[in-house]
Amino acid sequence: MSDEMKTCPHCASPYGYPNGGALYACPECGHEWNPTILEEEGGLIVKDVNGNVLQDGDSVIVIKSLPVKGASGPIKAGTKVKNIRLTDGDHNINCKISGFGAMALKSEFVKKA
Repeated sequence: MSDEMKTCPHCASPYGYPNGGALYACPECGHEWNPTILEEEGGLIVKDVNGNVLQDGDSVIVIKSLPVKGASGPIKAGTKVKNIRLTDGDHNINCKISGFGAMALKSEFVKKA
């Protein structure tokens, strides 16, 4: 068994430790995972401003006012966005915001709700 620590995929804590067998556990959030399965899945990993891993269908909150081209005003800080979809690229969140319609946001301007 390996005694090395691994980063938690749930909260990004660097203190994940072996928890018997093939599982690792996080002392900060209590999440347990199998690192070999995560490595096989690979895939897209998108994190919010606090380092929380986002998934399709999550709700997020905009942390700063964001100007929108062609709109009369910005998306205000504190706006809750439901049912996000993750994509690859610079603007890695696709969503619909009431009053604005379909939008693409950067994960660095949102936090997990």
